[in-house]
Amino acid sequence: MVKRTIHKITLDQPARYEIKVPGRVDVSWALRNEWQTIFDEGDDQSSPVTTLTGTVDQAGLQGALRRLYAHGLPLISVLRVENS
Repeated sequence: MVKRTIHKITLDQPARYEIKVPGRVDVSWALRNEWQTIFDEGDDQSSPVTTLTGTVDQAGLQGALRRLYAHGLPLISVLRVENS
């Protein structure tokens, strides 16, 4: 029998998130805001994608999303991922 652990999502508890946006986000933006940055250069047919990964609470996630919006970067996806 496999025991499943249920993690309750709360506003104040940090969780790991992965945000994908088109193009290249300046690495200094990510470092300044405690987000790890991974660049996917894409292929000849597609544009590059930046993946930002960080462990933040809901306020930190909202702040990051607002900064991306202010810089005119549309979201491709926002995922909550399990900590490894």
